[in-house]
Amino acid sequence: MLVVLTVLASGAVSGGGASSHDPGQSGRAQQVLRAEPSYEPKLENVLVQARQPGGALFADDPAQRAAVQDLLTTLGRTPGVVTGLRSPLDSPQQVSKDRHSGLVTFFVAGPNNQMTRHYRAVTTAVAQVTARHPDVRVVQAGDRSLDNAVDDAVQSDFHRSETISLPITAVILLLVFGSLVAAAVPLLLAAATVAATFGLVSVVGTWVPVNSAASSMILLVGVAVSVDYALFYLRREREERAAGQDVAQALRTSARTSGRVVVVSGVTVTLCVAGLLFTGLDNFRGLAVGTAMIVALAVLASVTLLPALLAVLGWRVEAIRLPFLGRRRAQARPSRLWLGIAGAVVRRPLLWGGAAAVLLLVMAAPALGIHLQDAGPTNSLPRSVAAVDGAVRMQQAFPGAPSPAKVVVSGPVDDAALATTVDRLHDEIAASNGLLNEPLSVTRIDQSVMIRVPLAGAGTDPQSNHALESLRDRVLPGTVGKLPGVRYAVAGRTAFAYDFTHQVRRTMPMVFAFVLVLAFFLLAAAFRTWTVPLLSIALNLLSIGAAYGVLTWVFQDGHLGSVLGFTSYGGVVDWLPLFMFVLLFGLSMDYHIFILSRIRERWSAGAPARTATVDGVGASAGVVTSAATIMTAVFSVFIVLSAIEYKMLGLGMAIAVLIDATIVRGILLPAGMSLLGERAWTSSRRRPACRIPDPSAGPDASADPARREAAVTTTGRFGR
Repeated sequence: MLVVLTVLASGAVSGGGASSHDPGQSGRAQQVLRAEPSYEPKLENVLVQARQPGGALFADDPAQRAAVQDLLTTLGRTPGVVTGLRSPLDSPQQVSKDRHSGLVTFFVAGPNNQMTRHYRAVTTAVAQVTARHPDVRVVQAGDRSLDNAVDDAVQSDFHRSETISLPITAVILLLVFGSLVAAAVPLLLAAATVAATFGLVSVVGTWVPVNSAASSMILLVGVAVSVDYALFYLRREREERAAGQDVAQALRTSARTSGRVVVVSGVTVTLCVAGLLFTGLDNFRGLAVGTAMIVALAVLASVTLLPALLAVLGWRVEAIRLPFLGRRRAQARPSRLWLGIAGAVVRRPLLWGGAAAVLLLVMAAPALGIHLQDAGPTNSLPRSVAAVDGAVRMQQAFPGAPSPAKVVVSGPVDDAALATTVDRLHDEIAASNGLLNEPLSVTRIDQSVMIRVPLAGAGTDPQSNHALESLRDRVLPGTVGKLPGVRYAVAGRTAFAYDFTHQVRRTMPMVFAFVLVLAFFLLAAAFRTWTVPLLSIALNLLSIGAAYGVLTWVFQDGHLGSVLGFTSYGGVVDWLPLFMFVLLFGLSMDYHIFILSRIRERWSAGAPARTATVDGVGASAGVVTSAATIMTAVFSVFIVLSAIEYKMLGLGMAIAVLIDATIVRGILLPAGMSLLGERAWTSSRRRPACRIPDPSAGPDASADPARREAAVTTTGRFGR
């Protein structure tokens, strides 16, 4: 009923979604432009140059001049499509300093409702001219073309990731459960959760901005946690049935044990993701709200829809088994491999734990030199994207032309003093260190004025940031800032990346502190001890630090570029470490809580601390391995996408999950629990003096870990 109601609610919502606001000065400039009735005119550039490097000079090359003239003629056949046309045929400033290239610039004309049609006419004209002059390079890059290239790449990348990851998940589930029906249960749970969530997102999206990239991330996180929770529940229900319980008893025991784990895990993930709200960034706000909703709904479905579905299916959940695999999977036995590893670790915890900790610290070492820097379109997407290739070539021939700073001036802009100030502004820029002595473009937008200022550098690198700081802090206050009643703010790609990165850096300590403190209190409340939460947090920090180190070594230092298909730009995307920390801390807690709950169950039943640790790791191995395999496969899909940001995200998340499911789960956690011994649970409630076996488990229940667990949990002692 909830799914039906949310879907119906989404259909009842009318109108567009909420608009996001950029941080800092970029956001103030954005608000001024949005208040104007007209849209911001989109500046487009067309580069014309010889295809061979160092070819003929533009002035001496009839082929280049003919291509420019053809473009002007073609654009002129559709009157009113462009305004402010400037050509290298009549303006020496439109010829590059090395005199080998020419630049045609123009604004896509309005009015607002015609701007899209006019842009299409422009791109058609450029394509026709390119086809008619194959011996000359004619490429377009500008405000609209670069935005479209980024949007198309993001949508294409996430569509590919969804198309590839969902079938991979289905295949892994089939291998994990060995039964077609059992494998379909987690997928059904995920489908119900996703349907309900996006119904709510459509409603909430009228107040909270949720873009397409955030929607795709919400989908992937929702599928991951839904499958995890279904695995927790199904594995336990199988163990109970294998121990001799009927379906009803098995479901009650699963609800009391794995159901509780799902609730604790879900609350932990939801509240950890809520830490993104402290950034004050709209991009993260929509992602945090959507992710919190889908995790909460996954928990709700896991404790309602899932047991109801299993009760209806009964023993038929094992139907349509895979040959040679289905029967063995249905037995749900503890893993001999992980039992053996855990046993070896608890015998020598200092040796194994110390070696594993040193390994992760070595992996994390490169992160000490991490440099946060937005990629920008030219570094994010491959040169095979036409607009990106054009922007790179344009930047080389006409520095600052593809992504200039946009100075938005508001107030008494009709004052004649503003025109004089613009001339002074150009003189100040020419004399300023780090700014380019290039022509300024001045555009009137209703009651505002936009001044485009070319910046040195590649757009988001330190050189561009230095030029932006000089413009904001020295040049503008001494010119435009002295006009009475006039207000200004600097926007543009460089300014947005600069403001976004500074906002992330400023709020990152607050987010980290919130997540760490919250995780400690949640785990302390769940296990009623303070030693286990501290150990879990330390292990999570080790695995996340190692993932940061791998990211820095690969992408910032430029290793494995040819293998992974990227070109290093000397940094790591600014939002990625924060996003990874919050998401990984929440998701990895799923594994920790599940494993620790199994260990605590054994300890509560009277087993010594080390024995309980070994048994708990072995009993949870099937679920953790399966969940980690699915999550690693899903995130690994991101590595083959085109944008470098998603390659970083995929590699970082996949590495962290692998570390968490192998080194942390198999070595560090058993070593830490072994060193703590009985002290790990001393602040918990006193455990029972003896174990009361369940008669239905048989006389040999204590010999087998799975059967012993059934004997313990049917007495209702989990949680004591």
